[in-house]
Amino acid sequence: MGAYLIRRLLLVVPTLFGIIAINFVVVQFAPGGPVEQMIAELRGHGGESIGRVSGQGGAEVAAPVGEGLYRGARGLDPHTVADIRRMFGFDKPPLERFGIMLKGYLSFDFGRSFFLDEPVLKLIGQKMPVSVSLGLWSTLLVYFVSIPLGIAKAVRDGSRFDVATSGVVLVGYAVPGFLFAILLVVLFAGGSFLSIFPLRGLTSPGAADWSWPARAADYLWHMVLPTVALVVGGFAGLTMLTKNCFLEEIRKQYTVTARAKGASEQRVLYRHVFRNAMLLIIAGFPAAFISILFTSALLVEIIFSLNGLGLLGFESAIRRDYPVMFGTLYIFTLLGLLMQIVGDLLYTVIDPRIDFEARR
Repeated sequence: MGAYLIRRLLLVVPTLFGIIAINFVVVQFAPGGPVEQMIAELRGHGGESIGRVSGQGGAEVAAPVGEGLYRGARGLDPHTVADIRRMFGFDKPPLERFGIMLKGYLSFDFGRSFFLDEPVLKLIGQKMPVSVSLGLWSTLLVYFVSIPLGIAKAVRDGSRFDVATSGVVLVGYAVPGFLFAILLVVLFAGGSFLSIFPLRGLTSPGAADWSWPARAADYLWHMVLPTVALVVGGFAGLTMLTKNCFLEEIRKQYTVTARAKGASEQRVLYRHVFRNAMLLIIAGFPAAFISILFTSALLVEIIFSLNGLGLLGFESAIRRDYPVMFGTLYIFTLLGLLMQIVGDLLYTVIDPRIDFEARR
């Protein structure tokens, strides 16, 4: 197993490089970069009336009027455009910029945000607790709901209970998490009916001065609605996967043999079937966590004003804030690759018969 882990960890490096390189190349062809946005901002403030504007790190660039590099730069002096390009580091060739970026990434130095003028690593550290909280609680609740429900549906396959719960599962498939989040806001967060839960953030104003139990209760109170919204949007697939896994195992010969030997139904289900059926489900926990953390939570973060990584990545993509874009992409990809390795380890923990070293 040790050699397998070493190989997987070594594969992380070229995979990260390939993903970052592909995205870097794609971004070079995307219109509306930070240079263009700064020029558009200068023009929006009146062109000649602007004397100097403050750039990244407090640097100042002049803003006279002249010819530019693209249509939006017409009316700006070429020297001004050159200063703006130099301010954002676009005076260097793409390959040189890519090399500088990779060199910084080796030491987790992602540079500074173009528009927030903060270190990217600091921004990610500020947003990470929100996204991790949302992803972790949502994933745990999805499993706590889906596994018992899936087992019950498998045991009662074809019964009224199975049919009725299948309707609930279909609703979970059909209704996106963000749409259910809007419904929760309308019903329980002061939209049109009740005002039971808060609408913004993870803490109440002044909560930092409260006692530890009060802060914990306040945090859980704020987490209820966004977590429920993500659980409703994510439990349906896992429920059906659990049911199908158990149905497949229940119909195998070894369960028939166990029943023939006089084993009770509970013993057959939880002693013989459970380990084999749960292999795929439990081993998929890391991937499910990553999925909820980085894909499902974006719109929920926007609706409930949760300033997490999803919202940070979305805003940086809109503003073409390349250091933040590539920094968050690097973190997302690295965590995803590491979680895949954790998933492989869970396979061997749940079923010691699995030996990755024996594979060719």
